[in-house]
Amino acid sequence: MSQRAGNRSLSLGAFVHETGQHVAAWRHPDAYAESGQNFSHCVEVARTAERGKFDLLFLADSSAVGMMGTAESRGRMGKVVKFEPMTMLAALAAVTTHLGLVATSTTTYNEPYTLARQFASLDQISGGRAGWNLVTSNNEAEAFNFSRDQHTAHADRYDRAVEFADVVTGLWDSWEDDAFLRDRESGLYFDADKIHALNHKGKYFSVRGPLNVPRSPQGRPVLVQAGASSTGRELAAKTAEVVFTAQTTYEQAHEFYTDVMNRLPRYGRTPDEVRIMPGLYPVVGRTMAEAQEKFDYLQSLIQPSVGLSVLAHTIGVPNLDQYPLDGPVPEMPATNGPLSRQILMLEAARRDNLTLWELCLLNAGPRGHLLTIGTPEHIVDIMEHWFRNEAADGFNVMPAWLPGSLDDFVELVVPELQRRSLFRTEYEGTTLRDHLGLPFPTHPARRTQNAASAAE
Repeated sequence: MSQRAGNRSLSLGAFVHETGQHVAAWRHPDAYAESGQNFSHCVEVARTAERGKFDLLFLADSSAVGMMGTAESRGRMGKVVKFEPMTMLAALAAVTTHLGLVATSTTTYNEPYTLARQFASLDQISGGRAGWNLVTSNNEAEAFNFSRDQHTAHADRYDRAVEFADVVTGLWDSWEDDAFLRDRESGLYFDADKIHALNHKGKYFSVRGPLNVPRSPQGRPVLVQAGASSTGRELAAKTAEVVFTAQTTYEQAHEFYTDVMNRLPRYGRTPDEVRIMPGLYPVVGRTMAEAQEKFDYLQSLIQPSVGLSVLAHTIGVPNLDQYPLDGPVPEMPATNGPLSRQILMLEAARRDNLTLWELCLLNAGPRGHLLTIGTPEHIVDIMEHWFRNEAADGFNVMPAWLPGSLDDFVELVVPELQRRSLFRTEYEGTTLRDHLGLPFPTHPARRTQNAASAAE
């Protein structure tokens, strides 16, 4: 058993798409089919996650409407419109009290000063509950919305992301924790020695700073990173405090976990500074038969053209309708889109000898993440095994459809986790760092002072 897991409870994130994770979620008769444009539905989902004592709500995002597939297939998609995540999380901060608020925002089609200011503001508004999911855009359609003729190459996206993250975290340290005096008697508003301009000049960015938002109650937003390729793992080891990853088996998850943790020392980091949280797609029933019935029902709602179109997006390969559905999965060229996810899905197809349609079905819900179907006890058995044996520090739970699948998890699985002392019964802190058990980031100026004092 991992000594690390034995000392604390696991972490839970609610990773939500509009309508739910499943490609046909909107067709469920009880689903929030218009959740991409109905804020009250988003509030209910956030409050359910907070009622379940989740560490965080994690918003998926993309800055483009998917255009893969035929017009007929696109017209059947239920995930085409969505709220801009920073706007929505700022609103949700006002109607929640403890739940962490994590937004996906790309380094490929953003500017670091703007992004740093947005997340620092969200962190202040929420009382220290913000997190940034750093991604390099894998949706090639985004390029056409940002004055590009083609998507940036995979290696270049990560190269830019490393510098982007350095700039953002540097800007978040523009002010020391006690910089603001606001002393009316003396007339001194802040200590000018405790503001720091970044003065960054690099390959991609030139940013002077300082940021015009003060340091947050949790020091700075929690930095989340998702990416399983070798470059993605290196970026996670260098920058991430939470790593969102996709694996379908314990062996894959354990290898990833071990590899990322082994990369930390080269950046002067320790495992206490990182939480690895794979995606978990649970289908919960009070009996195994009930859970299987729920799973089968959602699968029956998948239309062939939609299944093909979503698979094309997941693996970054267009025109899959040229291949027979009942034939083997063909050889595919490496994508310039979601490379690690393509490799994961195609490996599953080869391993299990899947037909193209079977791969579509496999992809329709979990999309490369851990699928669990069963009773609360069965699902928690799997979660506990991964947690106790160095494959996960927690999970990003991906409800199949909303609100029902999240309700099931909160009402059935969370109590079983609590019964086994794997998960909190009440929040013990107020910030996202408190929930995750992450250390408060010492300001660089204070580290320098501490080092100087130690040397005397």
